[in-house]
Amino acid sequence: MADSRPLPGDSIALNRRYLDHLLVEGRIVGAAHPTAETRLLGCAFSTPIVTAALSHLKRGMAAFALGAKQAGAACCIGMGSCEEMESALSTGAKIVKIIKPYADPDLIFERLACAKAHGAVAVGMDVEHAVNVADDRDSLVAGYPMKLPTQQELKTYIGAAGLPFLIKGALSVRDALTCRDLGCAGVILSHHNGLMRWAVPPAMLLPEIRQAVGRDFLLVADGGIRDGFDAFKALALGADAVSVGRALMAPLDEGGPEKMADVLRAMTDEIKAMLVRTGSPDPAHIDPAVIHPVDW
Repeated sequence: MADSRPLPGDSIALNRRYLDHLLVEGRIVGAAHPTAETRLLGCAFSTPIVTAALSHLKRGMAAFALGAKQAGAACCIGMGSCEEMESALSTGAKIVKIIKPYADPDLIFERLACAKAHGAVAVGMDVEHAVNVADDRDSLVAGYPMKLPTQQELKTYIGAAGLPFLIKGALSVRDALTCRDLGCAGVILSHHNGLMRWAVPPAMLLPEIRQAVGRDFLLVADGGIRDGFDAFKALALGADAVSVGRALMAPLDEGGPEKMADVLRAMTDEIKAMLVRTGSPDPAHIDPAVIHPVDW
């Protein structure tokens, strides 16, 4: 029988272990009912949950975007044509288009222009997807060669976007500060679903990164957030929002946008339950001292 246990250094398993060793202090006496409403990228949302930048979904990206819209969540979308991006934007969802680090810069500029022309609220790039998981070679994704962009290339893309720009794949104080200095609006802290072995769990780095970048730089925590309780912990540690992907895929496939929206609403209710039980009025005003790490 095959051994199904994760390999040593599996970042998904490490992230899960870390989240499960964060305990939460109750502060219920005198608490008031909270709100989960959140402002991100100049827009109001009903929840601090952001969809992960998924691609090639069975139901299509328009259905994915519609599920996010129905739940009042920001929607990141990943790879796909400009036509697919337009179909997602036509739902009225607030879309963040995450672009791959294509070796051909024309592909990047084309998608930046499409996102701006059709009303995306922001764009970004998942730079970590340029590097092969096993070594330092630039990778091939869905038939397209990727290239790890230089800082100057990133600065050019940021300047050309005409929209707030996020970098997905930052996972250190150094990278967060570099992205801020290049002109980014924020970063998505991510090990890209295990692409980097032995990666520090994003939640572990959040307090240090938040202190370094200040309050006006968007931090989205990605990686293994499976419910509102995980999300609350990341928010308490300094995230402005959390990214959820895997937990939405089966509901979308089986029940369409409505079922996906139900899952997002249920997660948001779990966040609100934690907010009220910790005396927190909203996701932006959680005292990080309610989090108690234990030996993991």
